[in-house]
Amino acid sequence: MNFLLDTHTLLWSLFEPTRLGRKGAEILGNADETIFVSVVSFWELSLKYSIGRLELNNVGPEDFPCLVRQAGFEVLPLAEADAATFHHLPRLEHKDPFDCLLIWQAISRKLTFISQDKACAAYKKQGLKVIW
Repeated sequence: MNFLLDTHTLLWSLFEPTRLGRKGAEILGNADETIFVSVVSFWELSLKYSIGRLELNNVGPEDFPCLVRQAGFEVLPLAEADAATFHHLPRLEHKDPFDCLLIWQAISRKLTFISQDKACAAYKKQGLKVIW
């Protein structure tokens, strides 16, 4: 199965793995699973860092592509189709464009989303599969 990490799940997997849910931790620990991290998360981390809403100890936003690969995750690009079809995602719970775009990538690419964000449940009717 293929999975997409939410941005907070990425941070927890790298720096605070004890915060992960049992099922998410199990999936991340299984070398047979393909785990993707979207470039959208890199953009979100960089933006939040630049405006002072994210503190990173001993790393900068530019270090994340390398950290992701070292962790054994795959980088998911933002494809033209992701951007051009984004309007198909109804605006339900999330107003944050980063969250919405990650949700859309998970739905449109048929990836299971690993997130602790309960608001994601609203998108199950649109095809979102979520692991908490």
